[in-house]
Amino acid sequence: MRGIDGNKQMSLTTASPSLQFLRRFIASPITSPSSLRLPKSSLLPNTLPVSSLRCRFRCNSAAPTTTMADANMDAVQRRLMFEDECILVDENDHVLGHDTKYNCHLMEKIEAENLLHRAFSVFLFNSKYELLLQQRSATKVTFPLVWTNTCCSHPLYRESELIEENALGVRNAAQRKLLDELGIPAEDVPVDEFTPLGRILYKAPSDGKWGEHELDYLLFMVREVNMKPNPDEVAEVKYVNREQLKELLRKADAGEEGLKLSPWFRLVVDNFLFKWWDHLEKGTLKEVIDMKTIHKLT
Repeated sequence: MRGIDGNKQMSLTTASPSLQFLRRFIASPITSPSSLRLPKSSLLPNTLPVSSLRCRFRCNSAAPTTTMADANMDAVQRRLMFEDECILVDENDHVLGHDTKYNCHLMEKIEAENLLHRAFSVFLFNSKYELLLQQRSATKVTFPLVWTNTCCSHPLYRESELIEENALGVRNAAQRKLLDELGIPAEDVPVDEFTPLGRILYKAPSDGKWGEHELDYLLFMVREVNMKPNPDEVAEVKYVNREQLKELLRKADAGEEGLKLSPWFRLVVDNFLFKWWDHLEKGTLKEVIDMKTIHKLT
């Protein structure tokens, strides 16, 4: 084999084992998080400069090691895992820094470093007060094919999603992800029509490698919306009334039809949902808003 300069080059089959490994590594499509473009250093409300925060959480720890399982990860999910920067918080929801979605969902890092990130869960109702549920796609890294509330995701470490006043950053993120996951246009879900009701803190393993450790904002909205679900994110959607949801709970508890619910959704159902649903229909939802308490649920 000859290079562009005409000199002979050693073929991959005759190269030394170390050189073969190096060439395969260079040719690998997997992107290391350490090579990602970082956000520009900027000052944001109640935080340190971005560059300082990154050093605080990255400089003393090694980048995640990609594995064969990572190579087999769906391309869209792999890109999101390495490009999305979640907001790291303490148990009082104070911003500490940021890290990749990949690191934030590795159970070994969650356990070893107590990584906790900010999240949100949207509960979207139609005009008949039926709740929109989604089944997560088979390619999701955590909790594939489980049924859950309308949309569950993370605000990212960017200025528009770090705004803490009236949970505006989280509401901005919710609007963004409703479009990404369900194809719901922004004009169908105005940011000012989300009602933040409360916050929960929970930890839940998904399998031997992945899991969740989230401080989750719970958002309600009543709107008629247009939808075009993204198959990379969502396998199926449906609206349910109270009785239909109770039947889903029964089937999940009985292990019927292989039906499973996400752990965060089940926590909200068991602790809050039906009471809040009643207030929603009565027009008294504001009576149950509690954004001061962080409920630690297990």
